[in-house]
Amino acid sequence: MRIAYFDCFSGASGDMILGSLIDAGVSPQRLKAELKKLRIPNVHLRVQKVLKRGISGTQVLVEGRNEKRSHRNLKEILRIVDRSSLASEVKEKSEEIFRRIASVEGRIHQIPTEEVHFHELGGLDSIVDVVGAVWGIGQFEVDKICVSKINVGGGFVKCDHGILPVPAPATLSLMEGKPIYSSGVERELLTPTGAAILTTLGSEFGPLPRITVERTGYGAGRDDLPHPNLLRLLIGTSESTSGKETVAVVETNIDDMNPQLYEYVMERLLTMEVLDVFITPILMKKNRPGHLLTVICPPGKLPSVAEFLFRETTTIGLRWHQEEREKTDREIVSLRTKYGNIPFKLARWEGKVVNFSPEYDECKRLALERKVPLKDVFEEAKKTVLGSKKVEPKTRFRR
Repeated sequence: MRIAYFDCFSGASGDMILGSLIDAGVSPQRLKAELKKLRIPNVHLRVQKVLKRGISGTQVLVEGRNEKRSHRNLKEILRIVDRSSLASEVKEKSEEIFRRIASVEGRIHQIPTEEVHFHELGGLDSIVDVVGAVWGIGQFEVDKICVSKINVGGGFVKCDHGILPVPAPATLSLMEGKPIYSSGVERELLTPTGAAILTTLGSEFGPLPRITVERTGYGAGRDDLPHPNLLRLLIGTSESTSGKETVAVVETNIDDMNPQLYEYVMERLLTMEVLDVFITPILMKKNRPGHLLTVICPPGKLPSVAEFLFRETTTIGLRWHQEEREKTDREIVSLRTKYGNIPFKLARWEGKVVNFSPEYDECKRLALERKVPLKDVFEEAKKTVLGSKKVEPKTRFRR
């Protein structure tokens, strides 16, 4: 399996993603030729090598001569992409990224998606960043795109909406369900464009998987920071993730904790990149109703899980054991339905799809947005995946 891994120790932005791709081997000349298919006049891509705290990286600057507009709505941006001569899969992914940004902006500002005006994201540079990133990643012909936990920065940022906390509301919304942290640097390290690209294309977020590294690339940010302001990209191969693996199963019986705390405990555990958390009702001594809290995690996570449970729950003792488990290959594939794009989790065994599941949150969002029953969205999703050529044979996003 071929993997691309974005190591976001200094966040990510559209230009940093482009820089990392070029630094890892994407031809700047081919990228420029591809971007000409957007038919945007007077746009120049400047590529240069820079040093960030002693580490060399590639910096990409998108310069729009006589570009006076920085505000475009979703319809205008989609028209630019759709009328281009780009490959269909590049168009689809690029449009999906902008639709996701418009969706979160609409929710935040309580306006319909179609009426969302992109401010900082409406300039030609952001359009070039998104399309260039989608096309560039496709050149590596990877099976899976993985992303580390992301350093989002801190402090405040000034934009057309005023002074906003970092991460900006749109960025935070795009990162829902994904691991983030702040190293304390008061700067916007993760931009909405960077968040949208990585969360749309990425299928796994967490530690670096076991891979044999073939090449690396460093995309440079514009600011000079106390740490190297770089986005690192690793391209490599790994063995199939299906088959057997050893996991630690941690259990504790609890009968004296406020039930309201369980939601918090489970959410926090999942951000610690454990494999699963679940609760089973049990009857304890003296016929007390209680709960069996079970955590499944990699063996290396056992010390941090134990420390968390002792600190955050009322338990005074844990038990754990190791087990072998069999698992399938998993990947995320986004398919277009009549209600909108829906990401599916596909499970493969020996190269064949054995299970698929549309992402519930996205189906729920589309049902509310389109004012249709949720069950209709699920039924349409099922029809789409069964008739899609993207599912079999194994999907590779490439040009």
